[in-house]
Amino acid sequence: MHDTLAPADGLPALREVVAGPLHDIAQRFSRFLSEQWPHAALVIFTRECTGRPRKVAGAADLIHQVTIDELETLKAAVGRGHARGTTARIGGAPRAVWAVRDEEDTLLLLVPHGAERPVPRPGELAAAFGIVATSIRQQVAQASPDYLAESRAASSERARTIAEMVAAHETSLVAILATLRSSALDDARARLAATDTASAALIALRSLQKTDQEMSQENVHDAFAKLRKDIRQMLRHHEARIEFAAPPRNERPVPGEIAYAARAMTRATVLAFVAQPELTRVRIAWSCPGSSLVVDVRDQEAGKLDVPALRRQLEGRAQTLGAVITLDAVPGWGSHATVAFPLEPPAGRGGQTRLAALNPREREVLRLVAQGKRNKAIATDLGITESTVKFHVAGLFRKLDVTSRGEAAALAAGADLDSPK
Repeated sequence: MHDTLAPADGLPALREVVAGPLHDIAQRFSRFLSEQWPHAALVIFTRECTGRPRKVAGAADLIHQVTIDELETLKAAVGRGHARGTTARIGGAPRAVWAVRDEEDTLLLLVPHGAERPVPRPGELAAAFGIVATSIRQQVAQASPDYLAESRAASSERARTIAEMVAAHETSLVAILATLRSSALDDARARLAATDTASAALIALRSLQKTDQEMSQENVHDAFAKLRKDIRQMLRHHEARIEFAAPPRNERPVPGEIAYAARAMTRATVLAFVAQPELTRVRIAWSCPGSSLVVDVRDQEAGKLDVPALRRQLEGRAQTLGAVITLDAVPGWGSHATVAFPLEPPAGRGGQTRLAALNPREREVLRLVAQGKRNKAIATDLGITESTVKFHVAGLFRKLDVTSRGEAAALAAGADLDSPK
């Protein structure tokens, strides 16, 4: 029997999975798989997405307890390009799972209904997931404004939560250690055992923070090396001399969404530069002066850069991350482009950060919710089905961390929901 995509809608349905926004791709893929691979929970784990490395769908009491360590352990047990059924520790307990690891190292975890059994049609499942995983990588590489907004909001919230958790637990554990090391206590063996336990807990806690930082940040020198490889491949047949000025190896790491955006915007800028006639030389540099990452691209002598077109191409991502674009071109003298990215998210209220994570359709729905409209009226206004409205309302409730329409409306009060983000 040949491997074919089994769901009733086949490839058109899979196209709908990859065509929608990245933040809810897990829910769309879960619906796609539900008939042929029935499951209680789904997790896509990818280090490509710094803001949300876990994309989840299904039972909330399970998916929110799945840890990065559990996913890494499961991924190591599955060969690239393969699907397998096994038992793994997921959500703190042994469970029957179906796991797929695509060729580029993205993991799909399904928790099937019932006891452990082999994966139905593993070749079909692996093929479908391979398409979804490729779509995720492409969307991240393009660094669209929607992706960057969600990633920055998620990174900021996660960093704040972890910092608070580390501070609170570290204070408690240091106090325990000080008490247990006191010479006024007896029962040396009990004191030693408790000291070891508390020390191990401190190490584990600090390791958690380090692991999260490694996932949410990227070494700027390594990020530039990826860019250099991309551009050399992209311009391998161009006659202009391409020069690179890499940042020092000891530069501070940068947030992942900044690294993705800087690469995408540098590529776009370089393509605009090489479109000039009589171009002989392009210099591409990154640097980190102070608390910024600065992209600098310049040519020699050409000076015929289409400044308005390049600005339109860059400004969506720049606005999302608060970056400043400077473009200049003087015919016969040269063209110069810089993009300065702030490495810290802008100060603001938590609600504003959460609103930034909404995609354009969710902002439209929230605007109408804030006007007191019910789902049926919203569906009529937007020309979509009522079930689609319910889906968007559930998504914005999750992103805004609210439980009622009134809370969502209060959070939206005073926000300019008509402006694109």
